[in-house]
Amino acid sequence: MDATVRLGRYLVAHETAIGKVIDFDAGTDRLYQFDFTEDNTELSLGLIGDTEEFTHWIAKKLADNHCRYGIGGYMEHRTLYARSALFNKGDEPRRLHLGIDIWAKAGTSVYSPLPATIHSFHDNNNFGDYGPTLILMNHLPGFELYSLYGHLSRNSLEGLTVGQPIALNQQIGTLGQNDENGQWPPHLHFQLMFDMEGCLGDYPGVGQYSNKDKYLQNIPDPNLLLRFPAAIVAGQTH
Repeated sequence: MDATVRLGRYLVAHETAIGKVIDFDAGTDRLYQFDFTEDNTELSLGLIGDTEEFTHWIAKKLADNHCRYGIGGYMEHRTLYARSALFNKGDEPRRLHLGIDIWAKAGTSVYSPLPATIHSFHDNNNFGDYGPTLILMNHLPGFELYSLYGHLSRNSLEGLTVGQPIALNQQIGTLGQNDENGQWPPHLHFQLMFDMEGCLGDYPGVGQYSNKDKYLQNIPDPNLLLRFPAAIVAGQTH
């Protein structure tokens, strides 16, 4: 059975046992659907290349639309990675976003949606990178699922140990400021993987578009766990 199908069936069968990643209330919170593809003509290189201006732009979109959180990105072919040399090496630049981003204020709490143990953690301190990153191993019947939390605050990594148990809905960190999270507007990069492929404290969150089919085999849609309903998405950026 395909791993994503197996995961989906498990989560449906155990819906009441799935916790939260952020403090999201479907009854009161609105989500803003960001678009970071070339279709969004607001995204100039000047805007996305200036961290402070980009941060202000994100915050204004959320405020103007009365949204506590922004959302988007799974398998989105993005233009904004032109801002960092990290994504522009080799014959084909990396532009395909592999996780989901949750845009919110710095200091926003992040939780584990499943019982887990700490697989690894690292401060990927490069321009455009994850910054402080935590990866959990979630033990599900018959298989393992890994969840990655990128762009955390540095103090989120303090006192952690590999193998440390993490309870359902336990707070595991907070969103970092842009001077500690890889120089991004505050947000969480949330990503699921079936196989860590030997990576520790890191796993690519942006890949080459030509490898999309390969990524889909190992990286399921994080909304299987987030369960954000599309009906409350506020709008587009353009």
